[in-house]
Amino acid sequence: MAYWLMKSEPDTFSIDDLKARPGSREHWDGVRNYQARNMMRDQMKKGDQVFFYHSACAEPGIAGIATVVKESYPDHTAQDPESKYFDPKASVDNPRWFMVDVKYKRKLKRLIPLKQLKENPALSEMILVKKGSRLSIMPVSESEWQAILEME
Repeated sequence: MAYWLMKSEPDTFSIDDLKARPGSREHWDGVRNYQARNMMRDQMKKGDQVFFYHSACAEPGIAGIATVVKESYPDHTAQDPESKYFDPKASVDNPRWFMVDVKYKRKLKRLIPLKQLKENPALSEMILVKKGSRLSIMPVSESEWQAILEME
């Protein structure tokens, strides 16, 4: 099992939105960064644990935990001309973009703000707290995962 952090803007899709979906599960579509896509496509496995991170909001931070319940498959939004994630270069034969399905596990006891994550010495090497890190999906080490859970 591996650990991940996935970012979403809560105005677009929040941890509460995930919980409210049928079966508390949803596909994670719209990733349009090749490095993030490659991690989803090649490394994310069923059963992996995910920190659900609220980004681009008043107080960004880790809001909850989800589980990967379906491994990567083509992101259908790339082939939908009506979608904001449409990519004219994507096709059935060359999908270009992929997604996974995640299932709500639980909200954290409190939102753990980015500011506090940056202040925790145990997280000094975490990709999220590095200057210039903009990936929407990133791996989390087991020690980082545990350190974050201890912050609840």
